[in-house]
Amino acid sequence: MKAYVFPGQGAQFSGMGKDLYENSEIAKELFDKANEILGFDIKSIMFEGSAEDLKQTKVTQPAVFLHSVILAKTLSDFKPEMVAGHSLGEISALVANETLDFESGLKLVYKRALAMQAACEANPSTMAAILGLEDKIVEDACAEIDGVVVAANYNCPGQLVISGEIEAVNLACEKLKELGAKRALVLPVGGAFHSPLMKPAEEELAKAIEETTFNTPICPVYQNVSTTDVTDPAEIKKNLIAQLTAPVKWTQSVQNMIADGATEFIEVGPGNTLQGLVKKINREVSTSSAQI
Repeated sequence: MKAYVFPGQGAQFSGMGKDLYENSEIAKELFDKANEILGFDIKSIMFEGSAEDLKQTKVTQPAVFLHSVILAKTLSDFKPEMVAGHSLGEISALVANETLDFESGLKLVYKRALAMQAACEANPSTMAAILGLEDKIVEDACAEIDGVVVAANYNCPGQLVISGEIEAVNLACEKLKELGAKRALVLPVGGAFHSPLMKPAEEELAKAIEETTFNTPICPVYQNVSTTDVTDPAEIKKNLIAQLTAPVKWTQSVQNMIADGATEFIEVGPGNTLQGLVKKINREVSTSSAQI
């Protein structure tokens, strides 16, 4: 079975999507439509903007979404049997499996980006990548730290990202190095995504999600929160709202997709980060990038 997976924030690059725009009428139409929906020229920022321009959350999230979704819509043989997305990529996955239409997906992504940016500005916070320790050791160490610091991204065995208040994350990094972490590296991100500090953003996004029509999808989505196959629109909504403050359980989602028959993982969107993570989770499965 083919599983299509969609990347999140951090996969962006200058010039992203330009080849799609120049080689596909469908892509051209959708990029132009995106400019209208957002009310600013995201197309130009994606095609010609600097890495710095693309780094702002309010630009990064719609840019990665647009690259992923428009690429999926230009694929001639796109027949997903299961989909999943990493963090932001979950909304791309929900457009790919027709739970959301293009316009609704883009509007939700933009609202999500603005709400997350506001939460970051209101509460200075950060994230750090922890390499070379078992999940349980990281979870237990975080639980012992004063202040907010939690496991946020279960990316693959031995690679877990923690998230929280700056001081608490720094203390956790020191403790985890003492416990034998190969690396404990503070990441250049604007805030503590997938932690309780995103609660204001979750509340903001919940209103938008509740007002958006979610259709019955054409294939299951393996959501970051539940990690299992979901097709019920009400359950998809509930999991998508919870996602902002809950961890991204990518390792568990990929393992469940493989257990349910996935033999080929195709990454749709910028970069190849998810292919690398899938290979670290299970070397036996095939991975590739979607190409028009």
